[in-house]
Amino acid sequence: MSRSSRALVPAAVAAALAAAAAGPASAATLHGEVRSGHRALAGQTVALHLAGTVPGQATTLAETVTDRRGRFRLRYAAPPGRGAVLYATAGPGRAVRLAASLGTPPVPRRVVLTELTTVAAGFAYAQFTERGRVGGPPPGPQNAALMAANLADARTGREAATVRRAPNGAQTTTLRKLRALANALAGCARRARACAALDRLAATPDGRRPAGTLQAVANVARHPWQHVRPLHALAQARPAPYRGALRTTRNLTDWLLPLRFVGDGVSIDGPGNFAIDADGRVYVANNYAFTPTDAEPTCGSDLLPVFGPDGRYVAGSPWRGGGLSGAGFGISFDPAGRLWVGNFGFASPPPGCPPEQQPPHDTVSVFASDGTPLSATGFRGAPDDAPAPIDWPQGTVAHPAGDAVWVANCGDGRLVRVPTDAPNAAAAFDVGLAQAFDIAIDHQGLVYATGLGNDRLAIVRPDGTPVPGSPLQGAQAGLDRPMGIAADSAGNMWIANSARMSLPCPDLDMRPRGTPSVSLVAAGGRPVTTGATGFTGGGLTIPWGIAVDGNDNVWVANFSGRRISQLCGVPARGCRPGTTTGDPISPDDTGYVFDGLVRLTGIQVDPSGNLWVANNWKRVPDVAANPGGYQVVVYPGAAGPLRTPLIGPPVPLLPR
Repeated sequence: MSRSSRALVPAAVAAALAAAAAGPASAATLHGEVRSGHRALAGQTVALHLAGTVPGQATTLAETVTDRRGRFRLRYAAPPGRGAVLYATAGPGRAVRLAASLGTPPVPRRVVLTELTTVAAGFAYAQFTERGRVGGPPPGPQNAALMAANLADARTGREAATVRRAPNGAQTTTLRKLRALANALAGCARRARACAALDRLAATPDGRRPAGTLQAVANVARHPWQHVRPLHALAQARPAPYRGALRTTRNLTDWLLPLRFVGDGVSIDGPGNFAIDADGRVYVANNYAFTPTDAEPTCGSDLLPVFGPDGRYVAGSPWRGGGLSGAGFGISFDPAGRLWVGNFGFASPPPGCPPEQQPPHDTVSVFASDGTPLSATGFRGAPDDAPAPIDWPQGTVAHPAGDAVWVANCGDGRLVRVPTDAPNAAAAFDVGLAQAFDIAIDHQGLVYATGLGNDRLAIVRPDGTPVPGSPLQGAQAGLDRPMGIAADSAGNMWIANSARMSLPCPDLDMRPRGTPSVSLVAAGGRPVTTGATGFTGGGLTIPWGIAVDGNDNVWVANFSGRRISQLCGVPARGCRPGTTTGDPISPDDTGYVFDGLVRLTGIQVDPSGNLWVANNWKRVPDVAANPGGYQVVVYPGAAGPLRTPLIGPPVPLLPR
């Protein structure tokens, strides 16, 4: 046993003892095969592991060696409880050359370890893998196991049905990239001397070589911009057992493996933004009533899709009622677990959606955590006989104090404070914005809101009074048609500058003006970026949604270019060598391009480090009928995991 291995024993034993405290273990059997492509690998040590509670810590439950046919059988004491995460590794001696995620109980009794299962496990557990061992607090690894099963089927060792079939499969490059990465592992899986090339290409940016192929794949997932073409070249070298792999580097900007999900296929139309609960379930603000083509007119959606952390609808999804009506960008949980949705009122203009069916533009809907509507027809913020203070709502964000939800009025530019205990007694504040769009809240409880129509950022106290110097204007903070805004863990504010967008609330002006960028304002309101633009690069085109992950790095959803962008945060952590805050991590010219994207709006991070992106509008939308997109897109293991729901500044799931 090495010195580093001995250092892990006390924590691993503690994790095992904690699991044992939940109840007695029961005897179980795992059997299966170890294969590289169709080639059986004899003499491989197969080990079954229980993931720990922090990265790099795991308990080995049992070991055995494969026979000449690559087969094995082992008995182990199954850990009690449904939260245990099991995974298997295989290699000569202690070397890890292949791996597979078994997930949480009940786990498969048969497993086939291949390069495909190794890639699936490496991506899904990317943020929880250190020194070749998996661990992390719940629900991170537990939910990650569900996403691994969308990439490869551990029972067969082959690609999973999710990645093989529409809306994935032949419709996007992900399946071909998955096979290419599997081919890149094949040489190392079969002979030790072939591992040197993989170890070099899958080292961390600071040069640390991976401890086996599971760590190598995790490194690729965490640094997908690194050695893109050399990894592709390695995938072309013999052996390359997986047919249908990616053959060209044209438009290959990264090694991310995004997956598209459509729910039931007849309810998502124009997903705008997401809220994620404590268990990792994802709730979608849905713009339009589903129609199967862009030419068929549509009215506002009265549905709220809910996805499990595996990318599938949960029971009872989509939610209905509550006055849902063409929800926009605003969706948020409050500290009491209620879900608030801003009803922007998306719909085809008359006569497409008839005048009598045009949705209102002045309400918010509220749901209990079990989906029970708490608003019959939506709260207007005022009694029925009074004018509604809510006007074309977009950003809808709960205050961490729990006493109010803040709404950004795209219509009249005001901010609306909606008391959570009296939603029809709202107060509206004129804070100097035009087309107020999105809201974020810092550690002090200050409320920050973007003004899309006049290049401003308002900063107000919880009572609605502006702080001195608010609103910041244009060049004061590099603002140019600012849209999404997100806090980092220190309360700094990151702002997506579209440089061209306007919204029909009710007027629309799409004339391009400046350079797309991202601005940074320190907690309390001091601009970090100044001048005509903020930070540029990283493939930014029309920045819309923005999110900060558990590493404090910044992710941007672009409304054009079929790409997402990643920038270095505060402090610079996990960035390209030699870069600093605001510098691009994603390729400077292209960002991370994916042919399964259309026009993007919302982007959020879940507790497993999966990045959720909204395919909001079609690439060539028919604005007069149905411009809405039909999928949500998930990037497994791409981002630093967060504790959810996001209420105020983000809280990393993992220690730093």
